[in-house]
Amino acid sequence: MFDHRVEFDADLIRRYEGRGPRYTSYPTAVEFTPAVDAEVCRQWLARSNGAARPLSLYLHIPFCAHVCYYCGCNKVVTANRARAKEYLQRLEREIRLRAALLDPGRRVEQLHWGGGTPTFLDDAQIRGLMQTLAEHFQLADDDSGEFSIEIDPRELRANTLAVLRDCGFNRISIGVQDFDSRVQQAVHRQQSEAQTLGALAQARNLGFRSVNIDLMYGLPLQTADSFAVTLDKIVQARPERISVFAYAHLPERFPPQRRIRDQDLPDAAARLELLALSIERLTAAGYQYIGMDHFALADDELARAQRLGTLQRNFQGYATHAGTDLIGMGVSAISASADGFSQNQVALDAYYHELDADRLPVARGVELSADDRLRAAVIQQLICHNCLPIEQFEAVHQVAFERYFAAELALLAPLQADGLLQLETHALTVTPRGRLLIRTICAVFDRYRRARARPCAAMI
Repeated sequence: MFDHRVEFDADLIRRYEGRGPRYTSYPTAVEFTPAVDAEVCRQWLARSNGAARPLSLYLHIPFCAHVCYYCGCNKVVTANRARAKEYLQRLEREIRLRAALLDPGRRVEQLHWGGGTPTFLDDAQIRGLMQTLAEHFQLADDDSGEFSIEIDPRELRANTLAVLRDCGFNRISIGVQDFDSRVQQAVHRQQSEAQTLGALAQARNLGFRSVNIDLMYGLPLQTADSFAVTLDKIVQARPERISVFAYAHLPERFPPQRRIRDQDLPDAAARLELLALSIERLTAAGYQYIGMDHFALADDELARAQRLGTLQRNFQGYATHAGTDLIGMGVSAISASADGFSQNQVALDAYYHELDADRLPVARGVELSADDRLRAAVIQQLICHNCLPIEQFEAVHQVAFERYFAAELALLAPLQADGLLQLETHALTVTPRGRLLIRTICAVFDRYRRARARPCAAMI
């Protein structure tokens, strides 16, 4: 039986705290190079047809009408709604180019629109983009697929959610971060409870089968008392999923964060208190800790997938369908197949330039070696299921685990001594104490990270 318990140990978290990969892929994006270009990507897409795997589609809509100071996403902040039109022209061209390389019989089991703010598009543009997808891909049309979209309640028209449901979306993710008005003002995202809870209620009335709420801790002016109020209100609303992300203050990388005053940020001790509070309140309310910031009700598809062993992790976080090839479309979007990972041009002008020349807008990526696949399988199993059945792994991958990973097993010894994991002949198991430091454990198997001699640590 899957053990979904999580144990908060402040001393261990302080000891191992640092900055490390979130392992939405292995190798991580740090290893991407221009050696993977449009031609390489074309070959990968053609080869992927042989496996006849179902598809997962990701579309990136970069536009936002307002800037949130905390945000580190690839976005274009503009009040000019006309900019969406020229973007959609290029995005639809990319859809045609990629679909032409794929077997039309491959079923799309997952679809996600992210951003930016996908609901920056007007209702007609949303319908048109979905129609283009339906013309070029075999979308699951029986509501069995997982079709999700990120929404900003401030960017909803009266009928937007109805339009999304009619187009086939059955999951939404609502950005909230914090209900406290002082915190909202400090991060320039003023969004009323009525807007948020009204969108959630309307989604339920329209038959969306899952709602996710995004929260964030470590924001300016947050306190345990104020964040407890937000947590209680969210729990009362009972969304199926809740994500509680740690704010990463990197003003040197993300210019909008320079508007956040350092003196307003919670210190390390306060951040840990906020994390502990989140875990305590959500688990007490019946939410299962999935891992890496994610919680879900026990009967939600995400929790069921973890219990059934079908949970996977990709560039959108945790997902319920294993065994799909990910096709990312739009500026900066990332794709994944058995051969490797590829990322589109990050700058909008470069993205437009490639598509205007009828070329796939691929900028970089990484081709997977046999060693990469082996290590990715270990990391995926640990990060999704907290347990690696060693004998089963050896049978599937035809490798002697103890011999192949001898160096890694030696590095795991101190983590085992600290109670983060249990290493036995038949299994490597992450303990409830180790779940909050899963990146520390996974980083031991990251050959690239060790080669750069960076600490194997995880940021909480």
